[in-house]
Amino acid sequence: MEHNDIVYGVHAVTESLQANTGNKLYIQDDLRGKNVDKMKALAADKKVSISWTPKKTLTEMTEGAVHQGFVLRVSEFAYADLSVILERAETADNPLILILDGLNDPHNFGSILRTADATNVTGVIIPKHRAVGVTPVVAKTSTGAVEHVPIARVTNLSQTLDILKERGFWVFGTDMDGTPSTKWNTAGKLALIIGNEGKGISANIKKQVDEMITIPMSGHVQSLNASVAAAVLMYEVYRNRP
Repeated sequence: MEHNDIVYGVHAVTESLQANTGNKLYIQDDLRGKNVDKMKALAADKKVSISWTPKKTLTEMTEGAVHQGFVLRVSEFAYADLSVILERAETADNPLILILDGLNDPHNFGSILRTADATNVTGVIIPKHRAVGVTPVVAKTSTGAVEHVPIARVTNLSQTLDILKERGFWVFGTDMDGTPSTKWNTAGKLALIIGNEGKGISANIKKQVDEMITIPMSGHVQSLNASVAAAVLMYEVYRNRP
């Protein structure tokens, strides 16, 4: 049985259709106008079937959200198994696995994937709960990187870190007080944890970190955007590779 997610509203539905993630389009049966004509043409172009549906049904489907008369079923992203990332790490000289601890912003996630692809990151691990998954916005922001970087979704990040440690990975986190990134020893097998945009790395995960890394800053702002911080550190590893 395929699990289907839905997106709704003119903007989100258009983006998802353009990203080729749409399965079936539901349009409010009494809706007329430019948007309807555009959406019909786009659905035809992407070979997505249309079902003309009463407004009441659409409202039930979206649990009362503002859908503007457009609801789209999208196929769920095919996540990689953790074992795939671990196998890839075995054949890499200096593997870097990225762990995103509760990232919420799809644009940050997409940007991180884009840089991960550019710097040959081995794989990305995200938690199933309280974090953004691979949505159409993430896919679009990543400019195709979702197709090239394996992404695993795990139930328990803490257990996953234990598995990585058993495999000889050294676990790094980002913090205000730590080793400056310019002095970071990036040899060997690396797992890098990027924390939540506001709260940082969660307390139980922090206990498993071997070393904290700090990006030196001399300005007035105390922290960088999550995707920018991740990019600086990915490039540090990339730069130091033999």
